[in-house]
Amino acid sequence: MTDPNAIQPSELDQLPDRDPEETAEWQASLDAVTKAAGPHRAAYLMRRTLERAEGAGIALPKLLETDYVNSIPTSAEPAVPGDEAMEQRITAWNRWNAAAMVTRGSKYGVGGHIATFASAAWLYETGFNHFFKGKEADGSGDQLYIQGHASPGIYARAFLDGRLSEEQLDNFRRESGGNGLPSYPHPRRLPWLWEFPTVSMGLGPLSAIYQARFNRYLTNRGIKDTSASHVWAFLGDGEMDEPESTAALALAAREELDNLTFVINCNLQRLDGPVRANFKIVQELEAQFRGAGWNVVKTLWGTAWDELFQLDTTGALVRRLRQVPDAQIQTYQTRDAAYIRQDFFGGDPALVEMAKLLSDDKILECFHLSRGGHEARKVFAAYKAAVEHKGAPTVILAQTVKGHTLGEGFASKNANHQMKKLSVDEFKNMRDLLELPIKDSDFVDGVVPYGHPGADSPEVRYLQERRAALGGPAPARRVHPVAPLPAPAEKAFASFDKGSGSQNVATTMAFVRLVKDLVRDKETGKRWVPIVPDEARTFGMESLFPSLGIYSPKGQTYEPVDRDQLMYYKEAKNGQILNEGITEAGSMADFIAASTSYATHGETMIPFYIFYSMFGWQRTADQMWQLGDQLGRGFLVGATAGRTTLTGEGLQHADGHSPVIAATNPAALSYDPAFAYEVATIVKDGLRRMYGEAAPGEDQDVFYYLTVYNEPMPQPAKPSVQGIDEGIVKGLYRFNTAESAGITPPANAPRIQLLGSGTAIHWALKAQALLAEEWGVAADVWSATSWSELRRDALEADEALLRGEERVPFVRQALQGAEGPVLAVSDYMRQVPDQIAQWVEQDWSSLGADGFGLSDTREAARRHFGVDAESIVVAALAQLARRGEVQATAVKEAREKYGL
Repeated sequence: MTDPNAIQPSELDQLPDRDPEETAEWQASLDAVTKAAGPHRAAYLMRRTLERAEGAGIALPKLLETDYVNSIPTSAEPAVPGDEAMEQRITAWNRWNAAAMVTRGSKYGVGGHIATFASAAWLYETGFNHFFKGKEADGSGDQLYIQGHASPGIYARAFLDGRLSEEQLDNFRRESGGNGLPSYPHPRRLPWLWEFPTVSMGLGPLSAIYQARFNRYLTNRGIKDTSASHVWAFLGDGEMDEPESTAALALAAREELDNLTFVINCNLQRLDGPVRANFKIVQELEAQFRGAGWNVVKTLWGTAWDELFQLDTTGALVRRLRQVPDAQIQTYQTRDAAYIRQDFFGGDPALVEMAKLLSDDKILECFHLSRGGHEARKVFAAYKAAVEHKGAPTVILAQTVKGHTLGEGFASKNANHQMKKLSVDEFKNMRDLLELPIKDSDFVDGVVPYGHPGADSPEVRYLQERRAALGGPAPARRVHPVAPLPAPAEKAFASFDKGSGSQNVATTMAFVRLVKDLVRDKETGKRWVPIVPDEARTFGMESLFPSLGIYSPKGQTYEPVDRDQLMYYKEAKNGQILNEGITEAGSMADFIAASTSYATHGETMIPFYIFYSMFGWQRTADQMWQLGDQLGRGFLVGATAGRTTLTGEGLQHADGHSPVIAATNPAALSYDPAFAYEVATIVKDGLRRMYGEAAPGEDQDVFYYLTVYNEPMPQPAKPSVQGIDEGIVKGLYRFNTAESAGITPPANAPRIQLLGSGTAIHWALKAQALLAEEWGVAADVWSATSWSELRRDALEADEALLRGEERVPFVRQALQGAEGPVLAVSDYMRQVPDQIAQWVEQDWSSLGADGFGLSDTREAARRHFGVDAESIVVAALAQLARRGEVQATAVKEAREKYGL
């Protein structure tokens, strides 16, 4: 790293020139070179001088872009240990089986991708043979983020290794039978193999950065030494267009994550055509990563180009390579030598002379085949440079040909991403090119055979020996046999049962108070991972700063401005809080890494991520699917929840729909608790289910979503109702009746059931009083802690019925015998409570905050949406009037009385 005390260039510019004569001599030298040897030679010398200065630690602006050549010249490449010929044969078998798998599956119409692995084969094989550490290695092994479209190649290698059978390969993309393979890396579908789901474009690179960062967090906090683990993320150059792909590059450089390597397969093609048709994606990425502070290694050209570069005494070749846009490079891949001579070499006299020294075969070898990403020696050199580089993460930009070795019909064709099969003749040509011992007679009825040299063949023994030396198979996911975490002390939860008396407490604050107690637990306190996106003070969490510390790998190198205050801003190398700044995406990536640590590192962590509810599921729902795919466990907390609780914030902050989105995620247990004791009960049960002794049949691989509110209200004591904990967890219980609420309705009064969730229950309680006092209606109030869990249970009951099993949904059991109709209300759109309508036997209606939010007081917003207590009263009377239980005139009278 540059000495922070050194004089910076901007400072030098402000100082007087101490030796103008010397400065003039340097400038004159540059002028002389430009005049004598041309501007290209002058530029070359300047670049080399700047590189020397950078290597010497002299504080100068970094070069953001270098020549379009390899960073590591052939003369500097280290020897590749092992048997290169053997590795060539192993890679050939894997290429073949990857293509065969997809082609055989094409008859079922399930699709698949052939060209991606064909271009990236050596990028993976070199890593598997020499770099990627398995689970038996030191620490936790390496973490591999595999490019999703390359999955057939990973399956092919597992087949060669004996970890997959022919039957499984034949069930690629056909999983319903129970012995299939998912299309892409998917831990939930193939949990012994895949660790990280990567096909949701852009989330792989983002997650890889935060995984590398979380590895350091575990080490610095003394949880586990992960210093031997390295994170490898394999990406496509087209994927780098996703904003998430590059969103956290500065974080990785700032925290010096040299335990992280990006490998970008620059085959210059995305799904429909060139990544940068009129530009150069490699140069663009180099500038982007260098500017962010990464170490960049370019592996572009194969050894066939060495002769051309040696002939380039004027720099004309390097200049031409810099000028040619990517789409034209792709065109050269498909054209003959005459075209390349004319178009590439023909515009510069020096290149014309060079081309005269090259045979047609040489030109075609260079432009059709020879790419750095297709040669094990060059890939090995790049990987070795990456793992040995200290102080910054590394990105390897490896140029390849999409569809390499698949034949002229595939290589560099714009449509090859959508091409799902090879013909028999194309396979035979591929066989000859790869020199595989597969006979024509092996193609029975036109079906391409799988190839395998035998379980005891030299190739398989070599492959397995290399993996054994590196710590076992990879990729691999292991759930270590760790003991369940002990339950925290009961008093942490029981303290909420007595209520808050006359004190107003928001459920957001109740959750924070609960966490404060839980992180003090001697057994499990250190395993909590509080995550917040620069809103800790909004949620009342600043008191945790000095006690837990905010994680920073640098510690605290400054004196905080509030050091003399009790709750000062404390950063620490072993800090427990991850305060990520204004990045919900980064915070979710943190959460995913922490929530899956039980499998990745064999260390159970308990993350809770608290955020503005509007900025959770709406903004990062794709990552929440990734979380479910990766079998993550933990607590997501949507604070300042609801459409009407944020006074003055308005449309962009008013969340009326996050429970709708959460309900679509099979792994999410979504709760909308109304009271502090409900929050405590749900968290207690979540800890038991995810981290303790789960009940038989319970899925532990779930995560909880709690909506909590910033509206301070008196918190009632927990009612002494039989089965209340079961009701809270399953989603519904009767909070009170008109009688238990101290209301004495008239004899034979019409009765209605009011179901409310979250902050809406307070409006329902006020409506309960108004209905009794002003309209002679008895209302019972129910707390619906989870509409979606009620629905999930009901769906399971329906499925059981199809199997011939009688099961009554819990919502029907709970409401059995409840008199009158049901009116449901929440601070969300009506679709939230309406999830359970079809399983409620009573007459059903609902109220909700549909539409866009608006800025106003809580009372005005609730009146606007028609969910306040008075609106509930009118809706209840209307429902009873339809049943003939109150006079129809009562509805009009109430509407006028309340000014609705």
